[in-house]
Amino acid sequence: MLGALGHVLKRRANPPIGESSAAWYVREETMMATAIRAELWAATADQAQAALDAVMAEMRRIERSMNAFDEASDLARINREAARAPVAIGAELFRLIERALAFSRRSEGAFDITFASVGHLYDYRRGIAPDEAALVRAREAVGHVNVILDMEAGTVAFAKPGVRIDLGGFAKGYAVDQAARILSHHGIAHATVSAGGDSRVIGDRCGRPWTIGIRHPRRAGEMIAVLPLQDVAISTSGDYERYFERDGVRCHHILDPRTGHSPSAIHSVTILAPDALTSEGVSKSVFVLGVERGLQFVESMPGVDAIVVDAVGALHYSSGLQSGNPAAAGETQQ
Repeated sequence: MLGALGHVLKRRANPPIGESSAAWYVREETMMATAIRAELWAATADQAQAALDAVMAEMRRIERSMNAFDEASDLARINREAARAPVAIGAELFRLIERALAFSRRSEGAFDITFASVGHLYDYRRGIAPDEAALVRAREAVGHVNVILDMEAGTVAFAKPGVRIDLGGFAKGYAVDQAARILSHHGIAHATVSAGGDSRVIGDRCGRPWTIGIRHPRRAGEMIAVLPLQDVAISTSGDYERYFERDGVRCHHILDPRTGHSPSAIHSVTILAPDALTSEGVSKSVFVLGVERGLQFVESMPGVDAIVVDAVGALHYSSGLQSGNPAAAGETQQ
């Protein structure tokens, strides 16, 4: 079940609500099939409670709209109906799909929300992968050109049967960005919010940078780098999150939309960018493009940096990190 399974509000001190209680506050919930966490510095417990309530409410709202596995969601309705007739959708979802299609064009198809046309054939919990004949049939529906947006009518349609879209490579980043805007509206100047592998840090940690660790893709509990950061988004995509092994090959949840198979040249990609929607989309794109083309893609975007761990465990950095002038404040420390 993807809904919130519970939450915890923690603080260093425990004064009565409403009294002066400047401190760090933490809220943790489970939704979007991942861990959601927000930590912030607030002047009072009332301010912290209001900001954290608003963040989690927004996360739940986005989940309800953009969860392709919830038959009541707008995204599921699109997948059911858009091959038969245009489907009217709200302006928010229209803009997000529009941006996803632009990202597909820019990444030359490495990022493509129609990957779901083949992605739905995999079951990572049960270790099920489609055979090649099924992939060949499903790949006919893959391609951003199969998604037709009508700006005047506010509709989305599919060019052929079998097309499916999934915003899993975009929605969590979008939710994190929305959370950052909400925190700013509530007067929060120092915070971090994360949804699985996508995070956004706001300001610093009251005089020192936030430190974000990048996990080793093959050694549990070990970090390959620690990043001191402020005012930046960071996303990590890895082949260790959802996967199963078949005949010595790791089938993981990041698929090359053009083949329907999991790329094997990279173990993890970490992207720093001005916003989490960008960092999440770029991390998926680089994973599919591979080290050389992926880093070229990163270099084409101002304010974006990358750390890539390839299939033999070697680390590759974008030029901003190599020069000590990354998109985020601070440098990597191995």
